[in-house]
Amino acid sequence: MRLYSLTILMLCIFQSIAAQSNFNTVSEQLLNAVMNNEPTQEYQDIIANATIEEMQSGLDSDTKKIAFWVNVYNAYIQIILRPNPEMYEDKRGFFKIKQIPIAGMKLAFADIEHGIIRSSQNEYFLGYIPKLFPPDYEKQLRVDKVDFRIHFALNCGAKDCPPVAVYTDANLDYELDYMSKRYLQSYSEVDKSAKEVRTAQLFAWFRGDFGGSDGIREILVRYEVIPESPRYRLNQKKYDWTLLLDNFVEIPVLN
Repeated sequence: MRLYSLTILMLCIFQSIAAQSNFNTVSEQLLNAVMNNEPTQEYQDIIANATIEEMQSGLDSDTKKIAFWVNVYNAYIQIILRPNPEMYEDKRGFFKIKQIPIAGMKLAFADIEHGIIRSSQNEYFLGYIPKLFPPDYEKQLRVDKVDFRIHFALNCGAKDCPPVAVYTDANLDYELDYMSKRYLQSYSEVDKSAKEVRTAQLFAWFRGDFGGSDGIREILVRYEVIPESPRYRLNQKKYDWTLLLDNFVEIPVLN
């Protein structure tokens, strides 16, 4: 009976903490702890024991949602794979396992990426066809509008994934721009004589999120990978799925 009472008391405490929490701050603290090899359980518990209603209230804009969910996604890649790297051998299965405790649920990485951050997009249709019947929690927590730059922020644990950085709701636009430009400039291979660019396979997997071929070219011009003219031919590099954890970078402070 005492154990039961203690359990109820602890749950109430966690719920009270969650209700008072700034979820963006918690997600930053979680990822910073991961990056510094510090304990993370306190932050994991806050996120796990929050309610969906509390998250809806605390994450009341796309800016807050994106910063929170990207930090949580990237943190849990490290939290789960560091002690269990063998799980990455079945990559397709790994991302679909419901193993991340959030708001009284267990979510998969695919749930967070495609359901919440990509606003209930069907993962198999390149960003052109959304889910017909998304679950209620997705409709409550998802972003309103997909921001293509999240593809250069999410880290799936592979060598060719964008590196991990901490995102804040206050400076998210600058941070996403910085990391998108950094990734595309460092990853892309430009052949000026052939007027060709070989770049991230992410563009092919999520073509609709980027606005198709014309949108991809506009993005590469925007981030100074290729010139606006002449028109460059697009090709994708083969993705290197070798496991690479602890691939961290620090975004310069916005002046």
